[in-house]
Amino acid sequence: MSFLEVMLLALLLTLPFALYRLVKGPTLPDRVVGLDLITTVSVALAALYALVSGQTAFLDVAIALALFAFLATLGLARYIEYRGHKGD
Repeated sequence: MSFLEVMLLALLLTLPFALYRLVKGPTLPDRVVGLDLITTVSVALAALYALVSGQTAFLDVAIALALFAFLATLGLARYIEYRGHKGD
C-alpha cells in the first residue's frame, strides 16, 4: 500500500466524524463547519484519487467541487450573519 493510498484511507475515515457534526450540530454554525469539512475532504479525495489512478478528469471534479463549496460556504455565512445571534 503506497503513501497516497494510506492518505486516501485516512481521509475516508474523517468523513463519518464530519457527517456526525453535520447531523447533530448542535448549532447552525457547527453544521456549516461540518458541511464545509465534508466538501473539503471530498476535494482532497478527488485530487488524491487523480494522483493514484492517473485519471486527470478527477482534478476537474475537485476544482469544480471546491468552487461550489466556496460559494456555498459564503452563502451560508451570509445567512448566519443576517439571521443574527439568537443563541443557536
